[in-house]
Amino acid sequence: MADPRIHHTTSRHVTWITLDRPEVRNALAPADRDRLIGLLGEASRSPDTRAVVITGGGGAFCSGADLRGAGTGGERVAGDIARTLREGAQRLITAVLDCEKPVIAAVNGTAAGLGAHLALACDLVLAAESAAFIEVFVRRGLVPDGGGAYLLPRLVGPQRAKELMFFGDALAAADAERLGLVNRVVPDGDLEKTARAWAERLAAGPTRALALTKQLVNASLDADRATALAAEAAAQEINMGSRDAREGVASFGERRAPSFEGR
Repeated sequence: MADPRIHHTTSRHVTWITLDRPEVRNALAPADRDRLIGLLGEASRSPDTRAVVITGGGGAFCSGADLRGAGTGGERVAGDIARTLREGAQRLITAVLDCEKPVIAAVNGTAAGLGAHLALACDLVLAAESAAFIEVFVRRGLVPDGGGAYLLPRLVGPQRAKELMFFGDALAAADAERLGLVNRVVPDGDLEKTARAWAERLAAGPTRALALTKQLVNASLDADRATALAAEAAAQEINMGSRDAREGVASFGERRAPSFEGR
C-alpha cells in the first residue's frame, strides 16, 4: 500500500525516498521512523537497489522527531526513555550507517535535530544553497539524541561539535560545507539532478565492494590500527570472490571499461 507520508520509487537501481509531511516540515512520527528503517532494510536486501537517496518534500528536509503528543507527564518506569531511544532514533541512525548500499542525503531545506543526524549519518551529503542544519535540542532543554554526540565529533572535531550543540544556531549550507559536514552545496534547482547523477554513478559501481568499503570506513573510527588492518584483509578476502571483483580485474587486463552487476 502506498504511504502518503513517505514516497519511494526505484529506477535505474536507485531507490529514492522522499519524506512528505509538509505541514510539520517532514517531522518523523514513530510510524514514519519505522517505515524509513524498513525501507533501508529492504534496500540492503534487494539486488535491484544499488544506491539510496533520502530527501524531503515541501521545502524542508526533516525538522526532527515529531514531539506532538509525546508529553512530559505520566508515570515513567526507569529505563523507559533509554529503551525508547534505542528502539527509535538510535535504530534509525543505525539503519542508515549499516545499510549495505550507499546512502545519499539530498538536503533540500532545514535539517534539524534528528533530521540533521539523519542527513549526517548518510554516506554522502548534498545540500541546496537554501539548506540549513540546526542542533535544535538545546533550544528545548534536551540532550542530543539520534547519535548526534557520536556523529558530530567524528565529522568536525569535539570543539566544533560542542559549539553547534551548545548554541543550537542554524548552520547555513555553505558553512556546513566549510566545516566538512556536507560534500557539496549546489543551487536549489540543481539538487535533484546532482543527487540522481551521483546515485546513478554509485549504482553502476561494484556494489559489494562499496558495501565493504563503507563498513571499513565506519568501523575504522572506533578501531585501533591492528583491528582496522585485520578488517581490511577480511573484506578483501570476501570481495575477491565477487563477480564484480573478477570483472574489474579482467577489464583491467583487457584494457576496457568494467561492467559491474552489483554481485
